[in-house]
Amino acid sequence: MKLKELHALMQDIEPFAQPKVQLEQYPTGADIASRMLYTIESMFNDIEGNIVVDLGTGTGMLAIGAALLGSPCVVGLDVDADALQVAHDNCEQFEDPLPIDFVLCDVNQLQQQQRLQADTVIMNPPFGTKMKGADMAFLRAACSLGPKQIYSLNKSSTRSHIQKVALKELGCSSAEVLAELRYNLPATMRFHKQASVDIEVDLWRFELPAAAAAAAAAAAAAAAAAAVGGSSSSEGDDEDQSEGA
Repeated sequence: MKLKELHALMQDIEPFAQPKVQLEQYPTGADIASRMLYTIESMFNDIEGNIVVDLGTGTGMLAIGAALLGSPCVVGLDVDADALQVAHDNCEQFEDPLPIDFVLCDVNQLQQQQRLQADTVIMNPPFGTKMKGADMAFLRAACSLGPKQIYSLNKSSTRSHIQKVALKELGCSSAEVLAELRYNLPATMRFHKQASVDIEVDLWRFELPAAAAAAAAAAAAAAAAAAVGGSSSSEGDDEDQSEGA
């Protein structure tokens, strides 16, 4: 599937009806989502034929895109039941049923989903500006699944911190920025003062070889337990609209 075709199929996916600021529910637009997924598949073939888990799926943008690119099994996890209802509705607009299961689950309790497995984890986690350390909690949760690879969108200002945690704490064998992108953040909250703001984000690829996956999962589980209470926050400046941009 070409990028233009994927984007066309994803552009009618509905955003949050009433985004919740405490969950940092900013929409993942079809443009950046399709480019992210197309890059993953065209460069590494990590979607077609792979079991994909979308952490913090929201309205299902990335999960739906992964299914369209040929994943035979996609699981979208989110802590918000309202968002998952929108995700369900978005799936229904497609003529052919999509192989997606949506699960109500907090990433901090992901280890209770013992039967959940993934070849590839994709996510656009909270930046951690309202929930300090949320971005790293998502990365720890992703590693705890023991996948072969993880793809994530994170603020560029946190790059050095993310790489350090991934390699030294979570046992990833590699942590590579594939692309530097511009995340267009529209005014969706009442405190937003501009129509939109562009935020610099990195598209990350974290690799967990099969031989190291179990060890990485164990390390991530230990790190997640130690980080309970939000004691582990990302470094970097707050750059989103919540700071009055």
